[in-house]
Amino acid sequence: MDFELDDTDVAWRDSVREWVDKKYPKDKARELEASGEQFPRQLWEDLSEAGFNGIGIPEQYGGQGGTVFTQALMARELTRNLGGLIAVWLAPAVGGTLTLLAAASEEQKKELLPKMATGEIKFAIAITEPGGGTDLLGGMRSTARLDGDEWVLNGQKMWSTGAGHADLLMVLARNVGDDGEPKGYNLIMVPGDTPGLDKRHIPKLGVRALASYEVFLDDVRVPVENIVGERGKGWKGIAAGLNADKVLLASCSTGILDGVLEDARRYLSEREAFGKTIDHFQVLQHQIVDIAAWRHTAELVSLHAAWLLARGAPCETEATMAKLICSEYAVKAADIGLQMLGGLGYSAETDMQRYWRDARLWKIAPITSEMSRNFIAGKLGMPRGF
Repeated sequence: MDFELDDTDVAWRDSVREWVDKKYPKDKARELEASGEQFPRQLWEDLSEAGFNGIGIPEQYGGQGGTVFTQALMARELTRNLGGLIAVWLAPAVGGTLTLLAAASEEQKKELLPKMATGEIKFAIAITEPGGGTDLLGGMRSTARLDGDEWVLNGQKMWSTGAGHADLLMVLARNVGDDGEPKGYNLIMVPGDTPGLDKRHIPKLGVRALASYEVFLDDVRVPVENIVGERGKGWKGIAAGLNADKVLLASCSTGILDGVLEDARRYLSEREAFGKTIDHFQVLQHQIVDIAAWRHTAELVSLHAAWLLARGAPCETEATMAKLICSEYAVKAADIGLQMLGGLGYSAETDMQRYWRDARLWKIAPITSEMSRNFIAGKLGMPRGF
């Protein structure tokens, strides 16, 4: 296997790195997150102007082309500086794109994807429910029933990131059959200003710059053509993007490892104690080596999973392993990095605390480390453990 990026990939990676260092250096990203802005519109507009929202959207639909491998390279480079601000790209742009490409009609793709590529419209995914959590489908109580030429939606969703500023919410709900019985699931696009749709902001520990919301659906009515995919088969559209979601979060976690290693090495080479810079201390050197080794591992598994997915090869296990390994290493590294910086690391004036808070989410969402291990155990032929 050739582990080298080709010239095109290297040029792309370097161009993204140059862009983020110029437009959003770490001090600017830190200030932006600290501002409390729940949707950094300027960042969104800058990402759109750079063409990043069009990466992964085929040229025939107005995008820049590229595969999930192209997106993975970009996600890593952006996250090195942006940290959790990467959600401004991931949630409104990528989540909706993957679902539309997998399940939307040709007419929907032609109408929506060009607008997504330019940043004209933003999506939010509304799937998780208060009583569901990881048991996504088993705990789903929201319903969608057909009433003439309209869908009527009722229910409640949790952790819909970006919903407060989304033009369209992608809502998954139980399909109520014509006989009144639940039959599968419907995936339905709901405009953000639809009557009966309410949203409540959920304060978070990390990834603060793109707010998450609790969503309430009270007899929300949308046209029948707003369904994505076939009636009763809405889970197909969501499932199609799960591997890509895991791959991209693995790449984001690798970007966190880049940022942590960069900041830790700089600090150790500048901070003096007991008559010399503290990078002379063996215990700190060993910790730096551990972080570097974790980053090397994360790079290999994340790019391998992205490489498989971009070629259409089966990769459920590899994508899940990549997300599991990379997110756990990112959290460990950020915690050690924060400890290295001591009181300064605990200060909001540094980026290490931001990396620590942001990376912690990716051990939980969109699938927990524990459920990742359960899934992999099943793939290894072990009995169901939950």
